[in-house]
Amino acid sequence: MTPPTPAAGAPDVPVRRPPTEAEARALASVLRQRILRLTATEDLTNRQLADRLAVDPATALYHLRILVEAGLVEQLPPRAGTRGAREKPYRSTRRSWWLESPLAGAAPELQYGPVALSVADLGAAGPAAVSTFATFALHLSQAEVDELDARLVAVLDSYVATDSDRADAGSPVHRGFFVLHRPATP
Repeated sequence: MTPPTPAAGAPDVPVRRPPTEAEARALASVLRQRILRLTATEDLTNRQLADRLAVDPATALYHLRILVEAGLVEQLPPRAGTRGAREKPYRSTRRSWWLESPLAGAAPELQYGPVALSVADLGAAGPAAVSTFATFALHLSQAEVDELDARLVAVLDSYVATDSDRADAGSPVHRGFFVLHRPATP
């Protein structure tokens, strides 16, 4: 994919780059992909992540440490918990967005992980949570698929690059995903 070029007047966006070995390894787990999704919109402790993911806290911490070492998640300053205990929250650094094809070469089921997680998010949110959608069928050559992808990613990049401003202003979180696929063949 070609790096996005900001439109005239659009904010500067970081340039996509290949993942480091540590980043690619960190993303090579659906559980770690789920942790990234959860910590992208909310600061969560290891215990909170373990509860939401229905895993043992030691398992959650193991995966958190891999993400922290790769620079994809950061530990925030400790805070007081509900019973006065000291909690250590974690947050996604959102660096994974700027990685170009981080799952390239991975098994198809692992590459499909983010799609499956997005579909699960949508299913859990329910029909009333849908803000907008479009369905379509297009006849496209591979070059046209690449062009469509680059153009859509450039638009999304401009929003991602400025998302912290909207989060700070109290705008509600919206999740989305774009999938272009070939239909199943009979």
